[in-house]
Amino acid sequence: MSELIDRTPGRHPPGARDRILDAAYELFSRNGIQAVGIDAVISRSGVARQTLYRHFASKQDLVLAFLERREEQWTRRWLQDEVRRRAGDPASALLAIFDVFDEWFGRPDFEGCSFINVMLEHPEPADPVRRASVSYLAGIRGFVEGLAREAGIAEARNFARQWHILMKGSIVAAEEGDREAARRAQRIGRLLLVDAGALEV
Repeated sequence: MSELIDRTPGRHPPGARDRILDAAYELFSRNGIQAVGIDAVISRSGVARQTLYRHFASKQDLVLAFLERREEQWTRRWLQDEVRRRAGDPASALLAIFDVFDEWFGRPDFEGCSFINVMLEHPEPADPVRRASVSYLAGIRGFVEGLAREAGIAEARNFARQWHILMKGSIVAAEEGDREAARRAQRIGRLLLVDAGALEV
């Protein structure tokens, strides 16, 4: 979601590094990594080529910085904050993930999960970009595991993996065109919570 970039009124105009990263964020999140070349980032950011390479030695370095910003802005400042804001207890927070997703899936600028997309674009297990994507996905799962523990679920780690499968599956289904995917996943999620003893029938 490119509009998550902080452009708070009164903030100083971004420096060259921020302009490059802002441009990369918008282009990579919407179009993927492979489809966007350095020239497109240079054109979008309005910086000289040597300026870009002064801040980012390679495209890989720029991609890693993009993923780090995505984790900060998408995972923490949007998903986690919005889920916590909507729910008063851990079980409700888990279900609220899919309420947040439902609104996201309905947006005209819905772009899918950058971590999933980048991971699939980089299949080599040792690739630093793939490893970063896997790590950030694990961070999301860690958030879910924390909620599961707060909800009193005994097998919180296993539960988090199940829940994360629902999350990732709903995103992929939405990318296929199923805009009801989040609601379908939430209904399955309720069954998981009941089975785990965290929600009454």
